[in-house]
Amino acid sequence: MTSPTHRGRFAPSPTGRLHLGNLRSALLGWLWARSSSGEFLLRIEDLDPDRSKAVFTDGIFEDLEWLGLDWDGPVWRQSERGELYDEAISRLSQSGRAYRCWCSRAEVARAASAPHAGEEGPVYPGTCREGATPKPGREPSWRFAVEPGTERFTDAVHGEVTQDVARDVGDFVIKRIDGVASYQLAVVVDDALSGITHVLRGEDLLASTARQLQLQRALGYPAPTYAHVPLLMQADGKRLAKRDGASTVAGLRELGWPAEKVIGQLAAWSGLGDGTPVKARELISGFSLARVKRTATVVG
Repeated sequence: MTSPTHRGRFAPSPTGRLHLGNLRSALLGWLWARSSSGEFLLRIEDLDPDRSKAVFTDGIFEDLEWLGLDWDGPVWRQSERGELYDEAISRLSQSGRAYRCWCSRAEVARAASAPHAGEEGPVYPGTCREGATPKPGREPSWRFAVEPGTERFTDAVHGEVTQDVARDVGDFVIKRIDGVASYQLAVVVDDALSGITHVLRGEDLLASTARQLQLQRALGYPAPTYAHVPLLMQADGKRLAKRDGASTVAGLRELGWPAEKVIGQLAAWSGLGDGTPVKARELISGFSLARVKRTATVVG
């Protein structure tokens, strides 16, 4: 049996009920896969042991099923895949692309020459890259040694994207001091081992792409096609958050919204409809990524 030419995925974190921004990405990724006669996988990114809750995992299943967004194959849980992440780090270490780092966040912030790199924090100045003395009472993290230069890739929404690795990325953490693999490493390993060919996600993760492309090359993995869609924003300019109960599917369901109304609203915000209630499957035949809005949408 041959593999599909399009295999997408939805990979939420079970740290709260899914909000409409999460579900919009799920809907668009699902439509992209189904309209291409491809597969759509579900992965639970529960690496954070303190915030990930089983009740929220159950809520993810409940919301997707209620909206008619089905998935193929078994559900992968990152909390069960630690050995695979450690194996990848071992390979990177043996090839000279990963090293132990004893720097604290405060030390990195004080030493960094660049102010920040988005949500990843300050660009690491390379303090431990050439070797460092272990610090008593402190466990090291593991960092990936990036190749300096420019990362260029074609995004299915943004077109040609260029990211300066030295200025905007720097060596980044792939395993935290508590022994948990970082998002950047885990997502690369899981996408590769599950055969993901297309990744649709919010444009807040656009800056992560350079890191993931470098990891993919270092590990010998193929790079998927990326599509970073504009976000759904609140009236105050902030993106939707799980703590805002009114923006969750569960909250709308409690208010009496039928699934078709939610799908219709998500479609309208994406440029795929006028807000008329519709079933998800009814959007497949007319779907094209080219139709998706290229600007953020203010909701509420």
